[in-house]
Amino acid sequence: MAHIDVDMKYLRMALRLAEKAKGRTSPNPMVGAVVVKSGRVISRGYHEKAGMPHAEAVALRKAGRAAKGATLYVTLEPCSHTNKRTPPCCPLIIQHGIRRVVVAMIDPNPHVSGDGIRKLKAAGIEVITGVLGDEAKQLNEAFVKHVTTRKPFVTLKIAQTLDGKIATASGESQWITGEQARMEGHRLRDSHDAVLVGINTVLNDDPALTTRIPRGRDPVRVIVDSNLRIPLKARVLTQRSAARTIVATVSTAKQKLAALETAGAEILRTKSRQGRVDLQDLMKKLGQRDIMSVLIEGGSEINSSALKAGIVDKVVLFLAPLLMRGKDSICSIGGLCPPRLNQAVRLEDLSVQFVGKDLMVTGYVR
Repeated sequence: MAHIDVDMKYLRMALRLAEKAKGRTSPNPMVGAVVVKSGRVISRGYHEKAGMPHAEAVALRKAGRAAKGATLYVTLEPCSHTNKRTPPCCPLIIQHGIRRVVVAMIDPNPHVSGDGIRKLKAAGIEVITGVLGDEAKQLNEAFVKHVTTRKPFVTLKIAQTLDGKIATASGESQWITGEQARMEGHRLRDSHDAVLVGINTVLNDDPALTTRIPRGRDPVRVIVDSNLRIPLKARVLTQRSAARTIVATVSTAKQKLAALETAGAEILRTKSRQGRVDLQDLMKKLGQRDIMSVLIEGGSEINSSALKAGIVDKVVLFLAPLLMRGKDSICSIGGLCPPRLNQAVRLEDLSVQFVGKDLMVTGYVR
């Protein structure tokens, strides 16, 4: 087998390991590591969550003395800086006598990018970079955006009929998509730091915004509520959950603000844009709170506002084999039609798959 094929084989193994911690490492990246010697895997490791040992440290601890002269495969450049909760990995790699390191992608953090590679090379270790780099970047797309812009990676999720409807004229929407698609939606919640909806979704549906899958993790709930219309009995405020609820607003209504804080909500004041929450400013403030990824699961108007504000990075569309019909049924994306076709939002890098009887289309906003 050619050298590059061998490297790809073990890096794919490392990527699969990294993905096991999906949704658990924020604000850190997902990282996997494999130690190989004489064509045999001698240890594996991955970063389980922030504050726990890094993938390289886990794999090297398992390998022990057997790591001397081995090749380390790692999905992200080993760290060399000390401004964090865990020790740097480069000294460990050097101390264990690793002969060769194959790295999928360079650390995108502009303050440390390339420094780990330089330290390893200075110690006489052969370093190969860029193998399966695109796959590694996609795995950590939220981390890449957050560490370079300090804003979260935003995914817009929509469940609609084939003719673009999310509800009947009376507001009935449960359920347009099937059970498997809805479970996939819960997996999306589980893998994101926060789920965001507009106040109309809270008023109309009173959602829990929890994750209902085995060993699932509830994301932070973000409610965009410019005028503080949220009822104090709303499920996002009253349910039992380890995740907090953030109410984003521009209102200065002291009595309602105090009542929401008493109910356990965190109030996040944003800049005002025409009397409404400025979504760009909201993303900036969420990023400052180390929220690395946001899943928008709102209705027609918040979907439109998010796209208009330019905060959406990725769109996940669940298409049910239904035709709603009717001008009065509710479209998945509201607002006004752009005056020209070239102002439509174009998606790139599309992927399509069936989830049960529904179609899931994923694309990126460029």
